Amino acid sequence: MTAIAVALGGALGVGLVLCASPWLWPRRAVVSPATSVGVTPRVRGTLAAAGLPGVSPTLLVVMSIVFAGVGGTTVLAISGVVALAGAIAAAALTLPWVLVRQRLVARRAAHRSAWPDLVDHLVSAVRAGMSLPDAVSALAEVGPAPLRAAFAEFRRDWHETANFSASLDRLKATLADPVGDRIIETLRMAREIGGTELTSTLRALSAYLRSDAALRAEVSARQGWVRNAARLGVCAPWLLLLILSTRPEAIAAYNTPAGMALIVIGLGVSVVAYRLMLGLGRLPDEGRWLA
Repeated sequence: MTAIAVALGGALGVGLVLCASPWLWPRRAVVSPATSVGVTPRVRGTLAAAGLPGVSPTLLVVMSIVFAGVGGTTVLAISGVVALAGAIAAAALTLPWVLVRQRLVARRAAHRSAWPDLVDHLVSAVRAGMSLPDAVSALAEVGPAPLRAAFAEFRRDWHETANFSASLDRLKATLADPVGDRIIETLRMAREIGGTELTSTLRALSAYLRSDAALRAEVSARQGWVRNAARLGVCAPWLLLLILSTRPEAIAAYNTPAGMALIVIGLGVSVVAYRLMLGLGRLPDEGRWLA
């Protein structure tokens, strides 16, 4: 009964905090990661790259606290093992960040496969005699599906302001992709300086992007078992511990100082092993040097 009361009280408190959040943490203007430093701008940049520019870092923190509270109190109500509830709460605390990271990886993978086709459309439009603003605007209709929304926003902005450079800046912030940064800066340079090498440069970039995407897809497929083994190796002991913690003798054992220490050490080992396996099987991310 005490655990249920704690869970209900925690849920009520979280609900009150969420109701008051618009006044406690008003939305701030998005800060470009290229012009600022610190933890919050980096988090904003990650959220923008994941396609969540409207989500604030504060909301992400609040959601992490909600997940931790719900997960911890639920496990405490089921098992009665304090250390296990704390470990689950610590794992649930990172869940929103993990989801954002997965969304970022999926979004960049979708964009990576779409960039070569987009560059080919640009080359065709330029060779057909279209101006650069019209060629970029046309991608809202003929470009790859994952990128059309961003270029539709560029087209609206270009028609409203007629400022190509400023519209490119906003397009770069919307895409939040290192490949997009390179393409946009190439177009900006061609617009401002001129020259006859734009189509050959874009064709070379398209060939490089295709080979890079194929290589990454092959390596990712071969290393998929590493990621799956890491997840299975981390989750299996904790699922077994959760099942065992429903027995009275296990609850008594794990609520002792030695049992709590064992769970804390196991949590640390699980985190280190999981991060190590993922680090060994992860391809390096390309930095946004032109952001």
